[in-house]
Amino acid sequence: MGLCAFDLDHTLVRTPLDLAAMAADMRALIERARGPLPARPERYRVGELVAWAKSRAPELEPAVWAVALEHERRAMAAASLEPGALAAVAGARRAGFRTALWTNNARAVTVPALERLGLAALLDLVVTRDDMRALKPDPDGWRVIARHFSVTDAAFVVGDSWVDGLAAAAAGVPFVAYRAKDEDLARWGVTPVARLADLAHLPDWLAARPSGALR
Repeated sequence: MGLCAFDLDHTLVRTPLDLAAMAADMRALIERARGPLPARPERYRVGELVAWAKSRAPELEPAVWAVALEHERRAMAAASLEPGALAAVAGARRAGFRTALWTNNARAVTVPALERLGLAALLDLVVTRDDMRALKPDPDGWRVIARHFSVTDAAFVVGDSWVDGLAAAAAGVPFVAYRAKDEDLARWGVTPVARLADLAHLPDWLAARPSGALR
């Protein structure tokens, strides 16, 4: 059987989760305790700030994660299904694919949202940051997925972001991009095997791909 691993935010569900705002709040917390971080042209990202706290200020790490969790709680409370999400996951299952979720969100906010939105029963495995040693774009979540399943046919990662694409590439798994920004994919060197504007078209794409062409 094949396997489809889906991202959550902006792939299966629509949420107001703002990772830039989350990172800004994390940075403010760190700088209140430790002083200014080095200036740089680009903003610090969530994973970088978590890693900084873990290595340089471990006493701050729980508070940094608490910032993330509060942003996620607010976002998931307002989550709604992405158009085509149920059709994509159910259709992948009908096409003979097992289904997994691979998200950087916490399990405590992810599972209730999946249940409320009718996705939980369609997913064979849910992998959250509580199950991983590192956040995407690190591929460690795929280690958890691969350990759970014996993937003998095609496997794909489906997501909306270059972060998902880099994680898939690092895991050696083809990436299906859903409404991803072309400029971001190009900047990070992500080359999807397919680009979808409508998630509901995923089952048709899975059925039409040459059998055994992608593993």
